[in-house]
Amino acid sequence: MSAVLKQPLAAAVAVKIDFHLDGQPVSALAGETILQVAKREGVKIPHLCYKDGLEPVGNCRSCMVEVDGERVLAASCCRAPVAGMQVKSASPRAIASQKLVLELLMSDMPRDPQAGEAVDDAPVQPRDFGELSGWAKVMGVTEPRFAARVQPPQDLSHPAIAVNLDACIQCTRCLRACRDEQVNDVIGLAFRGPHAQIVFDQGDAMGQSTCVACGECVQACPTGALTSVIPAASRVAAGAAVVTPSMQVDKVVDSLCPFCGVGCQVTYHVKDEKIIHVEGRDGPANDGRLCVKGRYGFDYAHHPQRLTTPLIRRADAPKTADVILDADNWREVFREATWEEALDVAANGFTTIREQKGPKALVGFGSAKGSNEEAYLFQKLVRTGFGSNNVDHCTRLCHASSVAALLEGIGSGAVSNPVRDVALAEVVIIIGANPSVNHPVAASFIKNAVKLGTKLILLDPRRGDLSRLAHRHLAFKADTDVALLNAMMHVIVEEGLTAPEFIAARTIGFDELKANLGAYSPEAMAPICGIDAATIREVARLYATSKGSMILWGMGVSQHVHGTDNARCLIALALMTGQIGRPGTGLHPLRGQNNVQGASDAGLIPMMYPDYQRVDNPEARARFEKLWGMQLDPTPGLTVVEVMDAAYDGQVNGLYVMGENPAMSDPDANHARAALAKLDHLVVQDIFLTETAAFADVILPASAFAEKTGSFTNTDRLVQLGQAAVKPPGDARQDLWIIQQLAHRIGLDWHYADVGEVFDEMRLCMPNIAGITWQRLLDDGAVTYPCLTEGAPGDRVEFVKRFPTPTGRARFVPAGIISADEQPDTDYPLVLITGRQLEHWHTGSMTRRSQALDAIEPDPVAMMHPVDMQRLGIKPGEVVTLESRRGEVALYARADDGSPPGTVFVPFCYAEAAINRLTNPKLDPFGKIPEFKFCAVRALAGGEVKEGLVGAN
Repeated sequence: MSAVLKQPLAAAVAVKIDFHLDGQPVSALAGETILQVAKREGVKIPHLCYKDGLEPVGNCRSCMVEVDGERVLAASCCRAPVAGMQVKSASPRAIASQKLVLELLMSDMPRDPQAGEAVDDAPVQPRDFGELSGWAKVMGVTEPRFAARVQPPQDLSHPAIAVNLDACIQCTRCLRACRDEQVNDVIGLAFRGPHAQIVFDQGDAMGQSTCVACGECVQACPTGALTSVIPAASRVAAGAAVVTPSMQVDKVVDSLCPFCGVGCQVTYHVKDEKIIHVEGRDGPANDGRLCVKGRYGFDYAHHPQRLTTPLIRRADAPKTADVILDADNWREVFREATWEEALDVAANGFTTIREQKGPKALVGFGSAKGSNEEAYLFQKLVRTGFGSNNVDHCTRLCHASSVAALLEGIGSGAVSNPVRDVALAEVVIIIGANPSVNHPVAASFIKNAVKLGTKLILLDPRRGDLSRLAHRHLAFKADTDVALLNAMMHVIVEEGLTAPEFIAARTIGFDELKANLGAYSPEAMAPICGIDAATIREVARLYATSKGSMILWGMGVSQHVHGTDNARCLIALALMTGQIGRPGTGLHPLRGQNNVQGASDAGLIPMMYPDYQRVDNPEARARFEKLWGMQLDPTPGLTVVEVMDAAYDGQVNGLYVMGENPAMSDPDANHARAALAKLDHLVVQDIFLTETAAFADVILPASAFAEKTGSFTNTDRLVQLGQAAVKPPGDARQDLWIIQQLAHRIGLDWHYADVGEVFDEMRLCMPNIAGITWQRLLDDGAVTYPCLTEGAPGDRVEFVKRFPTPTGRARFVPAGIISADEQPDTDYPLVLITGRQLEHWHTGSMTRRSQALDAIEPDPVAMMHPVDMQRLGIKPGEVVTLESRRGEVALYARADDGSPPGTVFVPFCYAEAAINRLTNPKLDPFGKIPEFKFCAVRALAGGEVKEGLVGAN
């Protein structure tokens, strides 16, 4: 039973097969093996190549059992029982076979008990061989009688994974984890007989292979042949350089991954208040899987640059727009302070501005990396303490246009179906997203679905990893989403492929949409979008006629001036075909950061209270005024980019930033930094001295993800519990404590004893989570919303019978072609596309302080098509300078034939090449989101990459 068969909603066949195991009557469910039954019944049978979730192959032969009436022994991991079968797992014959296999395998292990792994200057540790050593001990196998094999050399070429094939038993668990679970296809079994060995790609060293360091092979390995390298920050506590099967830790803590919106559950292994390593946990969003960031990006929490004491700007250190602050030499700008002084200075600055210049002169930027409870209290502080709705967070830079279109069209900004519904879909469209990089675990489930027959359609100007598995990849011209999507809808209407009953019963506005589509035939749109008419027609038919079609999209859809129109088209596609409201259908904008969904739900946006209740709705405002005990501002506040303009113009004077880094993440970063420098009062609450903190008047040292307990909501609407694994360093404090202390000092009488009390208040004003109690989160760990009543299971599929609109119907909204604000020309002939890369996250403040992640991708890169590089005289690895009308950066050129000619792709995580200095701040008029995905630039060979900036490791 392969891991790829572990799908949601798969109903177990309730057929029982009765047989005898070691003389006792037992029953198996259809599809179960003898070994699975034995494990359930508590019967111990040695097994090494078998692992729950991986396809059984029976190649280690340690699980042999005797079956009455059969000449040869059977591998219990592969053998399915039949009615009446008599199985003996502990007969003399079976025991002899099991022990012999274990003895033969142990003979292949290094004989010297001190032969350990050595990395850098860490001590050598005695070896044990994990599950193999454990089973040998259970079965009484001691010193093997057989000759040792010639041992292969150690491979330490990879920053995160140590390869010790002297401990390899060729069970192929690593191969199956790589091939079947993650579908990365890096690990193979080469050669035959005694020469057989595990290889990476074509026999490359792991560090030179195409391995993406998801670590699934490490988690699957039963002997320690593949193991994780312990980062330097944790080695003293661990007493070793690599994780060993017998390694002892002080505690294990179940929590969540701090990075993307997939919401993978993890287990932290902690010793001496240091995280030693991380394992994937069998959570509903990840089935134990992780990516390179989730498994190896944890050590940023222990980085020596962590803020550990409050800081106040020195009187002799004025702010300048071009400040470059060395995180190790902060004393040149700041002085240490007590918490009392820092909090007083922070609060007094805000109250002074509020009294002298009014509430609208104050703004708060919250964080999508923090908990739901932190987001809720932060927006409550701004609305009740500052006195306005000037509160926002990074969703304004990510999916605000998607949310605007979803609220307008279907009445909800949340996804309709979880990612894993791709396993139930016949057709999956992914547009404007690269899940293999941005949501790798979600991508693994998409790959699993494709291998089981789902047709994957990629709509993206760039070619990523998933294109090798796609049924069709439509590499349309950047900025022409609406042309392509309208052409697809034209085909569906023209050929009668709509769902007329669904349209009539559950939607409004179809006639207006239909009239708009008349001018968008595939033949007319093909020259505009660059996709031939026949292909457009084929894809439209596939989507419309399948039993279940699902659309997933990313910021390649939303980060345009026409981002809301892009999303409107996707919504219309689903509505006109009835591909929504059922398993394996629907709309799913993939959330970026780990709690973008939860932060938005909690009201960390300027025009919405918690649960998307508009601030200009008198009824909604009355409810929150009653709950919070004061009058509230009825006017929507400023968005992130609007705040920067207002600060630059002197209309915003005070800013409270918690866990955000607008000096790196905002478009036209030169303008953003100039605006930050003009503020009268900036308070930054963070774990590092970020680029934004360089402009602060007060810096408050906060808690990292692994140091806090709270709830977080993933991209699937799954509310999950994250638990503190270690304590904050030095005098750093919990974010919830800091928010409350500031609230007290600006006049709010708050009394929350713990995080559970904050969550309980959230339930009072957020109907979607009203049925989720804090105790239920502690007990169950994860609950899907909407969950309206206590004990309800939660709705994993939304919009089954009605849409959450006043009429219960969804709305079609026509869209026309709007071009990007800035087009290439002779001076700036290339299109710049920004985004993320696999190893780094957001602005890099966390991942670039992770040893393994920074070692894998240490330098800023510009990815260009080889044809463009040759034309411009730029060689791979050489410095290239990119210029736009707003600024310039220098970075290293990397050949990438997945980037279409005429474009440049740059990750925005590198402080020394802050690419948002170049991007266009022009906003989508509805979602108020900047156009990160399209601006005009030119590329020049040469330049100098800056070094030593904040954020560099």
